[in-house]
Amino acid sequence: MCGICGVVYGDGRSPDKGVLKRANDQIAHRGPDDEGYHLDAPAGLAMRRLAIIDLTTGHQPMSYADGSLWVVLNGEIYNFKELRAELEARGHRFKTQSDTEIILALYRELGPRCVDKLRGMFAFAVWDKAEQTLFIARDRIGKKPLVYAESHGGALLFGSELRCLFALEPTLSREIDPVAVDMYLSLQYIPSPRTIYRAAKKLPPGHTLTWKKGKISIARYWDLPLGQPPITTDFNEAKELLRDTLSESVRLRMISDVPLGAFLSGGVDSSIIVALMSRLSTKPVKTFSIGFDEERFTETHYARMVAEKYKTDHAEFIVKPEMSDILPKLAWHYGEPYADASALPTYYVARETRKFVTVALNGDGGDENFAGYIRYFAMKAARLCDALPGPLLKVMRAAAELLPEHDAPLGNIWRAKRFLRSTLLNDLPGRHLKMVGFFAEDDKPSLYSDDFKRRLGASEGETVRYMSEAFSSCRGEDFVNRMLYVDFKTYLPECLMAKVDIATMACSLEGRSPLLDHIFVETAFRMPGDWKLKGLRGHKHIMKEAFKDLLPQEILTRSKMGFGIPLGVWFRGPLKGFWEDNVLSREALARGYFREETLRALWAEHQCGRRDHGYRLWGLLMLELFHRHADVPAVR
Repeated sequence: MCGICGVVYGDGRSPDKGVLKRANDQIAHRGPDDEGYHLDAPAGLAMRRLAIIDLTTGHQPMSYADGSLWVVLNGEIYNFKELRAELEARGHRFKTQSDTEIILALYRELGPRCVDKLRGMFAFAVWDKAEQTLFIARDRIGKKPLVYAESHGGALLFGSELRCLFALEPTLSREIDPVAVDMYLSLQYIPSPRTIYRAAKKLPPGHTLTWKKGKISIARYWDLPLGQPPITTDFNEAKELLRDTLSESVRLRMISDVPLGAFLSGGVDSSIIVALMSRLSTKPVKTFSIGFDEERFTETHYARMVAEKYKTDHAEFIVKPEMSDILPKLAWHYGEPYADASALPTYYVARETRKFVTVALNGDGGDENFAGYIRYFAMKAARLCDALPGPLLKVMRAAAELLPEHDAPLGNIWRAKRFLRSTLLNDLPGRHLKMVGFFAEDDKPSLYSDDFKRRLGASEGETVRYMSEAFSSCRGEDFVNRMLYVDFKTYLPECLMAKVDIATMACSLEGRSPLLDHIFVETAFRMPGDWKLKGLRGHKHIMKEAFKDLLPQEILTRSKMGFGIPLGVWFRGPLKGFWEDNVLSREALARGYFREETLRALWAEHQCGRRDHGYRLWGLLMLELFHRHADVPAVR
């Protein structure tokens, strides 16, 4: 696990090592164990290393035997041992025991198609000296980030984090993209290929980038298996297939030359991962959980059940809302506005976990593979409401709006309102956005200032187009699998993967996700949606059936909680002054995004308890903290 960055100049000039080092220092937290550089005009590669595999000879950048190819890798190639054996049988010789060196041999044989052979999480760059070509690839699911920018003279800048680009080229424009701000306020994240800056882009998951003679080309190399027949029509056979594939995925992710453990939330997914790890390990698995003083948001007692069943070496941590120092730090690490509030507990559990281990497995991906979110049930139920008269739905919604809402996202009234608002829309993308969005499209006219509306111009509504395109690209799938596909293309890579990568790497901790192994993902996707969401209640039906013998009954039957935090309570208490001092400050209002009267009305409505705007307030706060803290280079 590393951070990488680099540059290639279209005018042929030589990179400056001092400039590369300045960029590399911005991501020192990603790799505190080592740093390396390779300069070969017109290209320069740099890396920071967190040593996990081959601690002694895994130094990067790494070269092919004849020096014609050089690579920097951020991530892990889990099937590298199998690939190495195949490559050695074909005559390749290796200098190290590292997974990184495998990429060079595969690239020598297959060129850009080398990515098809890789099973893992990765963002890597290969400099081909003979062809004067830079090849960059990002993993299928988007676990590892890669940002880039084109500069004057056909130069290409790239890195694991945005601030690398500005360190490589200080004159690169920092102009804010108003469309990115608009999409962020709807989604809580900025989807690729956009970033908060007009001049910088994200390489989308499952894509490659090739630079040659100052020109770049982007190509997609992977997608979920759309339109394919069911992998099996036998339910029991499918259960065994899931068990075998996930067990193999867990086994591969337990390969490490450093201490390893697991996040244990007490939910179905992380509990299954810990159960499989315990079966594969000869020693007690180290497990880590986090909770809150507010009982409704805490799952530690469920995590304890699993820890006791498998006799893990278990540790628990409690989050306190004393965050005036932590939130600016998080804003700095994310580097652009990011508002998934679970980033906070994720950071805390990563920070504490890193005191004991260097690698932690997690349960990410279970909800997206097997329809675990409440919104899947809600979207399915909303279809039934289509048979109700429109006037009746409007009356139901109007009645619900009169009720005070509390405890987002767990309160029943809060959930009912969100559901009823979505039923008034007949299109799937619109309904989906009503359920997942922070600020709805019809909220924004009163929120935005006239100046910001002018800056958006014709780009207003880009969020709706973004979600519509995701739904349109999977029309042939059954209803549930269509919903899962959309999340695999939007929420999962752009929000959850960004959250986990940044929060863990901020603590120099490697996170691994067995449920997001691409072979397991493809296997699960090719199962009928009704096996995943059975009727209107059976979330993760086949997943629970496949692994029910491994879990306590209380884990199997408990309701979905998620990694929520009590924002509504905190903004009326310990975070009240902090929010006001930031979002309602003269400095924040002068940025020109919002109408001051709308912000104050939103704040007052939350304070009096009439509505719970906790998640909206969080999004506004993190946008302001980005402006104050994230756009600042590391000083080393």
